[in-house]
Amino acid sequence: MRTRHVLVPFGTRPEVIKLAPVVHALRAAGHRVTAVDTGQHQDAVMSGDIQRTLGLAPDLRLAKPNDLGALVTAAAAVLPDRGADLVLALGDTHTVPAYALAARGAGIPFAHLEAGLRSFNPRSLEEVNRRVAAATAQLHFAPTDRAAAFLRAEGVPVERIFVVGNPVIDTLREKGVRPVPPADRTGVLVTAHRASNVDDPARLARLVDVVARLAAIGPVRFPIHPRTRARLHEHGLAGRLAALPGVTCEDPLPYDGLLTALAHARVVVTDSGGLQEEAAYLGVPVVVLRRSTPRWEGVEAGTAVLTGLTSDDEADRAVAAAHHLSTPAELSRVAALPCPYGDGHTGARVAALLADPALDPLLTLDEPDHTDGTLPWKPAS
Repeated sequence: MRTRHVLVPFGTRPEVIKLAPVVHALRAAGHRVTAVDTGQHQDAVMSGDIQRTLGLAPDLRLAKPNDLGALVTAAAAVLPDRGADLVLALGDTHTVPAYALAARGAGIPFAHLEAGLRSFNPRSLEEVNRRVAAATAQLHFAPTDRAAAFLRAEGVPVERIFVVGNPVIDTLREKGVRPVPPADRTGVLVTAHRASNVDDPARLARLVDVVARLAAIGPVRFPIHPRTRARLHEHGLAGRLAALPGVTCEDPLPYDGLLTALAHARVVVTDSGGLQEEAAYLGVPVVVLRRSTPRWEGVEAGTAVLTGLTSDDEADRAVAAAHHLSTPAELSRVAALPCPYGDGHTGARVAALLADPALDPLLTLDEPDHTDGTLPWKPAS
């Protein structure tokens, strides 16, 4: 059995939610972990509170970075002093390329958790971050077979890919969250925070219109992300939204409160990636306010419908999809399907894999030697 010193950076609420069970499993298996809060979220509700709730106290808390360059600089300064022999990052925030590049610069192996997600959206910064991770990682911990297939198609060697599930399911299982029977659910949960939706005044106005029309399904709860709230005020839409009948606008919910709201909703309308996974575990259908998603398993199963917000037709499609998915027949169908994103044992799998000495050759970063005339590719015949 091998024990390793793993540096785990995180900076946003979703990263904390997903990494907490992994860090706990690593430590339980005897690995040493240095947890680093990169400072991306300073708001207590968005980061600090969830750290305390899930027991992920950082060993090092950094100042809020001004930009990606500052994040890379901070990562490059942290790594040499910590003595870690592996950096493990999750997902697609700027923390991932920052620590992947810093790890490569320091000669430390990098492992990517939630590897292989692909939206195929060339305008998505998150997609760029995922591909940087794929280009720099020595180990790729994919959440699903679909994600692993994307990695293989991009040329990642199969021996470096491990399907481990998504650790958000670990968190849900450990918290004892259970699905609510469809007959006991009511109304709609709405969330929106992506720049592509809320920074564009036209799309933001369509979002408000969609929220108004969703009230026909039942009571609407709309926990408003700080970014979204700022844009609503900036574009003069906050008052209109607050006055909508049947709609409750509120501050971002604590994680437990969000899960309760999600479990009791007939349908969730969102541009969040994490909510798509949590909804699948709880058997709640999802309308995705995006034209693409890195989580294709829900689309394939018909539990998630992509709609976008770029036109009035797409807004109409979002409302129609919410009505369809909230019918009794659809609610029963979705509730009966297994969750495609994992079984709640991702952290234990990662900890066991890292304890295996057989992984040592995959973590070496030796300079290749082709002075004997061998080529790193097979010449055409």
